[in-house]
Formats: sequence, C-alpha cells, structure tokens
Amino acid sequence: MLFIGIDLGTSAVKAVVADEEGTVVATCAREYSCEHPHLGWSEQDPRVWYTQSLSAIRELLSSPVIDAKEVRGISFGGQMHGLVVLDKDDNVIRPAILWNDGRSERECEYLNKEIGTTKLSEWCGNIAFPGFTAPKLLWMRKNEPELFDRIRKVMLPKDYLVFRLSGSFSTDVSDASGTLLFDVRARNWSEPMLDLCGLSHDQVPKVYESYERVGTLLVDIADELGLSHEVVVIAGAGDNAAAAIGCGVVDEGQCNISIGTSGTLFVPSNSFRVDKRNSLHSFADATGGYHLMGCILSAASAYSWWVQDVLGSDGLSPRDRGLDGIELGTNPVLFLPYLMGERSPVNDALARGAFVGMSLSTSQAQMTLAVMEGVAFALRDSFECARGMGIEINRVTMCGGGAKNPIWRKVIADVLDEPVCLLRREEGPGFGACILAMVGCGLFPNVASAARRFNGVEKTIEPDVTEAVAYKRMYARYGRLYPALKELFHLPEAELS
Repeated sequence: MLFIGIDLGTSAVKAVVADEEGTVVATCAREYSCEHPHLGWSEQDPRVWYTQSLSAIRELLSSPVIDAKEVRGISFGGQMHGLVVLDKDDNVIRPAILWNDGRSERECEYLNKEIGTTKLSEWCGNIAFPGFTAPKLLWMRKNEPELFDRIRKVMLPKDYLVFRLSGSFSTDVSDASGTLLFDVRARNWSEPMLDLCGLSHDQVPKVYESYERVGTLLVDIADELGLSHEVVVIAGAGDNAAAAIGCGVVDEGQCNISIGTSGTLFVPSNSFRVDKRNSLHSFADATGGYHLMGCILSAASAYSWWVQDVLGSDGLSPRDRGLDGIELGTNPVLFLPYLMGERSPVNDALARGAFVGMSLSTSQAQMTLAVMEGVAFALRDSFECARGMGIEINRVTMCGGGAKNPIWRKVIADVLDEPVCLLRREEGPGFGACILAMVGCGLFPNVASAARRFNGVEKTIEPDVTEAVAYKRMYARYGRLYPALKELFHLPEAELS
C-alpha cells in the first residue's frame, strides 16, 4: 500500500509517497513565486498551487518504482492562515493573502483594543495577529467591498487543494485554529467571530479532525492521474502540526523547532492552555489534542535574503565556508530578524530588521553568523514563553532547511542550552501528511502511535558549556534591541522621508 502526502509550502509544493512501513519511496517538488504588490503584502494565486501540485503528483506516479494501483490515500500539510475566497461558481475571487502578509495591522488593532484581547482569547484562545485569517477578511470588507460581497466560500490554502481534488468543502482543527474564527477549546467555529466578520456558517468549511476522511478523489481527477476512484482524501493539517507528526513530536515535554521560510516552535500539550501574554498561539492538534506554537516570520527566508539577495550568491554553501573555525558566542554583531514584521512574541507588523554592532573590522562571516544567531534568539523568545507557562521541555527536535546547516543547528543548541535531536527522516509536513493518510485508512488506531513508530534520532547536537554561557549574555543584549528600536519602526512615513 502507498500513501501520498502533499506539503503546500510558501515557495514550493512537495509531494511525498510512503509505504505502510513508513519508507519514503519517492518525492517531487514544484516551485512557485510569491508576489509583494505593496510593502508588507504577500500574495499567491491558489490556482498555481493546484496546477503545480498535480504536476508533482503526476511525476511521482510516473516513477517506475511506484504502482499507482497501490495508492490508498492522500492527505495534506499546508501553509497556515492564508485567505482563499471563492465566488458562487467556485472561482477564485482574488489572490490568496498569505500568512506573512502585514496589511491588516489596523484591523488587528481594532480587534485587540476595541473588541479586546480578553474577549478574543475567550472566544478563540488567541488574540489578533496580522497573519491570521479574520483580520484579512475585515481588511477585505473595508478595502474591497465588491469582492467581499461575492464571497461564498472561505478556506485555507491546503483546503483549496482538498476542494479541487475531492469536491469537499472542509478544513481540519489545526488549520482552523489559526484563523481567529475558531473556538479552539470547543474545536468548532466561533459564533461571535463569524458575526463580527460578516460570515455565515455556509461560507466556512465543515471542520474535521486532521486524520478523518473527507471524501474520495473526484472521478475525473482520479482518471487523469491514473488512480483508483476509491483513493481516500484525508483532511490533513496545518504545516507545523503536520511537521510535528512527521517528526514524531506528539507528547507533552517534547518541542519541535522548524527553520523554514518562517521559524516555529511547536510544543504539544495534554490540555488546552492559553499564554497569559498571548505571545504563543493556542491551537488544536493533529493528534486530537492541543499544542502551543510560537512563530517568527523570517527564518530561512532571512538567511536566503542575506546570502542570495544581498551577497549575490547563487547558493548557500560557498558563503558558509567563511564561518569555518569561527568562535561561537563571540560575535559583536547582532541581527534583529524582523524583515516582514514579527508575530511571536511582539505582535508588531511594523517591526523591521536591523544589524547592530558593526565596525570597520566587521567581516562578512560575522554578519552571516549574526543572521543565524538572530533567528536563534528570536526562537528562544518563544522557548522562554513556553517555560514561563510551566512547561518542562525534555526533548528538542529540529527540522526544515535550517536543520541541514551544521553551524546553524549548533547555534540553536547553544542558544537554547539544550541538546537538539536530528531525525533519521526529514520529510516534515509531507511525511506527516502520509501518516495522517495511513491513520485515515485504518492502518493505525491513532496518530500518536503511528508517529512514534516511524521516527528515530539520527544524531544529537550537544550544547557547548562555554558557548552557551556566552550566548546567554548575547541573548540579554539582543532582548534590548526591539524595545530600543520600536519607536523608530512606528514613526509615520512622513517623518522618515
């Protein structure tokens, strides 16, 4: 038996095929671009996701090592929070507004100050962030009223793929948790928030657990791909929830750090919890439980910006060579990685990146290292928030593109002063989606048992005692950057010109 997992990312879609033993048989990726029509905006055409996903699946199924007749199920992990809207004929109304889009700052200010964080937390378990879906709807209602009035279906990115492949207008609890339209504790839509955003229940999808069946492939899609009409479509999960499943992070006390386009800290929780400062997100989990999540908007994207766009390198490795032998914990340069604004823990769409501490002797290697260190410090902010809630973290795993960089993963271990586990398998959300498909097809009684079975540690990166102490001092300095620069970030544009 074979299972397909689709990882719908920000820069590419990745398709993974795994068998019932958890062996990844084949993978395939298709890239696409992200449009930024205005400062702080981030958009993509959902139809491109669909065509590129089909292209990736076709290539997988054309492999001589894959028998299409053996495919039993398909599931998804997808970039969260994006606003996808369809009209009465199921046509896309406008480009999707993505998770890292900051245009809804005023709508968030209205929600957090006028409606109030207490009510929002009571209704949804979270407060408003510009990346979330509800503020985007309010922005659209104010700025694009004619388009808003045409909305008949509101969905999230991966759910658009589910809809196109199966005809099911559905979502899952983990992805719905990031909309600010969802009562996370009750695992259902929030009536007050739907009313506030001018939506009816007919306009939002039916909610499933991540491992539940939502239908089967549409006949014409199955025929086009050469798959059985009986291939089951499973609801899937938000990318970080799916990645946690793929990494085996399903028990309280575990923590998964992902360094992809964004950076996330994912902490499973046995019960529903809310961070009193609302620095961490409280979301429903793909296992049937809950988790806490901290998100920084620029992680690997900050590194690729520096290496590729600024330094002009076609790849990352050549520029890393200048870091060989560099002494960690001694860098005089600090980097604030708020290139797209920031979510956890500052919730500030106007925040921006900054290098501090440069001199005439500053080297390119020091600035490159500072970018990695800045991302690590930003992730530690969320790590400290979790600790502040009384959560004891006894195992840290790391995945994403940053996990492949030996210097970066050593920096993470030193900055957190915790051993960091690297896994034998690193397919992230795509493999997590395969596991969800297996559970949905009845191979396992629950998600947690499947995730535990398929994951093991390949190596552990131990923190260096001396470097960890040095990074503790650097982290204290880093913590003073944003408060010192916040006023500058918030100056009106007229005062900056």
